[in-house]
Amino acid sequence: MSFSLKVNGKSVTVDVPPDMPLLWVLRDVLDLKGTKYGCGIAQCGACTVHLKGVPVRSCSMPISSMQGMEITTIEGLSADGTHPVQQAWQEIDVPQCGYCQAGQIMVAASLVAQKKNPSDADIDAAMTNICRCGTYNRIRKAVHRAAALGGAPATKAHGATDDEQMEATR
Repeated sequence: MSFSLKVNGKSVTVDVPPDMPLLWVLRDVLDLKGTKYGCGIAQCGACTVHLKGVPVRSCSMPISSMQGMEITTIEGLSADGTHPVQQAWQEIDVPQCGYCQAGQIMVAASLVAQKKNPSDADIDAAMTNICRCGTYNRIRKAVHRAAALGGAPATKAHGATDDEQMEATR
């Protein structure tokens, strides 16, 4: 079956089974390898992407539910790595092994777009992705630094309405 969606600002059509998870469409069909497979049950967050600006776990989202949706992967966050979250991650030297960091960055980008000066409690509540290396203190520090650098564009990406925003999180 064919499905049309917008990935990183570009319209694409993919011919895949309707139950194929978005993660595998991104990695295997569109060759966007930044989004990682971690657990396959939407628990770890390594596969986090933005759906209309909202962080979602792509491993559990069938492509059939993505028709016409706007998705941003880590590759689409910034063409040259100058997004404030990416800058903060480098400045603070957050990653240890780095495997989970694309998903962590995607959640952090959404958080600093929503809250210009997030508290530690805000960060702890939003940053539910798992890091096997335990770099949580550096992640928290980098989120604060990203907010200080100017955060990110509004999370209502591409003009999503409040209702669309809520629907994207379901």
